[in-house]
Amino acid sequence: MTIVTALDALSLFLGQRLSRSKHDLEQHGNSEAHYRAAPPDAVAYPTSTEEVAHIMRICTEHGCPVIGFGAGTSLEGHTAAVRGGVAVDFSHMNQVLEVRPEDMTVTVQPGITRIALNEELRATGLFFPVDPGADASLGGMAATRASGTTTVRYGTMRDNVLGLEAVLADGRVIRTGGQARKTSAGYDLTGLMVGSEGTLGLITELTLRLHGQPEAVSSGVCAFDSFEGAVQAVIETIQSGIPMARIEFVGADAAAAFNAYAKMDLPEAPHLMIEFHGSDAAVAEQSERFGEIAQANGGQEFRWSTKEEERRALWALRHNAYYAIIALEKGARGLVTDICVPISRLAEAVEETRADIAASRIQGPIVGHVGDGNFHAVLLVHPDRPEDLEEAKRLSHRMVERSLRFGGTCTGEHGVGMGKLDYMAAEHQGGWDVMSEIKRSLDPQGILNPGKVVRQN
Repeated sequence: MTIVTALDALSLFLGQRLSRSKHDLEQHGNSEAHYRAAPPDAVAYPTSTEEVAHIMRICTEHGCPVIGFGAGTSLEGHTAAVRGGVAVDFSHMNQVLEVRPEDMTVTVQPGITRIALNEELRATGLFFPVDPGADASLGGMAATRASGTTTVRYGTMRDNVLGLEAVLADGRVIRTGGQARKTSAGYDLTGLMVGSEGTLGLITELTLRLHGQPEAVSSGVCAFDSFEGAVQAVIETIQSGIPMARIEFVGADAAAAFNAYAKMDLPEAPHLMIEFHGSDAAVAEQSERFGEIAQANGGQEFRWSTKEEERRALWALRHNAYYAIIALEKGARGLVTDICVPISRLAEAVEETRADIAASRIQGPIVGHVGDGNFHAVLLVHPDRPEDLEEAKRLSHRMVERSLRFGGTCTGEHGVGMGKLDYMAAEHQGGWDVMSEIKRSLDPQGILNPGKVVRQN
């Protein structure tokens, strides 16, 4: 039983849709993260669930590792082929299968990206709201339980996946959930698969919750005298019942990076970027009320707009934060890490993290989804300076320790992959062993994305 014999069998089955080209292998073994390249032995491009099931049966028979691959935008080494094997690339399974406007649901294949889906939905008056920033595939977003800038209003992938189809390690095809908005029928297998990072099965179909496109949208940005004041403004906005669609924090260092990257003139101070959805009158009222709350907490003038081009420019700036920050140092790469804490501890967590970074030898601007207590540090490292990477790992480790001490989690949205494995036992206190038992039950050979989420012998 070897990878070579599995590849021979897969080649007979898929023909030219099994690639062993150097370019394909490198593309599927690298990422924007700091991890060393770990390419697969081959890349398979299935076009149907039946083909995925057949690929899994062949790989199980020969003990060949299988790694699901979407758009390759994950940040914790999720798609690294650490034991070789086959990357199953879902880019050829990228269709919208069914839109049900009355039920406000859509069924899609896993390879379609969130931007492509929303373009397809434009004429329906509906949209899919989960926005992690990158134009990720929906299958990958489900596999990592992605969230992003709109989580404060619309929730994460966990809240927006109603059902799915998945292929298990032995080639069985299962369906979980459905079109209904709720169910009490048995174990929540949908929830089990969402966030499993390809370690329990390969997702081949998704049924997603849709939302109505808002009549009007207003977006704005506001600088603050202190981060504590910005967080307090967010807390008071939530407590006032003002329905925010997005609320993002940008640290002073990140604001400076934005200015240099996009020729902006933001004050080099903590900022909140905020968006409201609703009617024309509602978003105007919400924007004005937020401006008053911000001013009471040390906020400067709240500049907001309902013009689409101005709103798009604002959020493009936020989504390009990684590129703006790494541009601060020529040749640098970013170790991007995230934690999530109760919002009552957010200001404290950010201040301690800022102090740690300021005392270190590297830069690490901070941005975050302040409405749900999730923030990121982009720690700048140079590939030719190993001491940079060690320092970045030390800072990331202290961030996680701090988060767990505050009752938070080692990752709010990036997922576990390889990078956060060492913290799972401390966070879950016995639950991690149960995860391993589930893994062994569904994947006894450990061929599905080995080395991720759980420890394996």
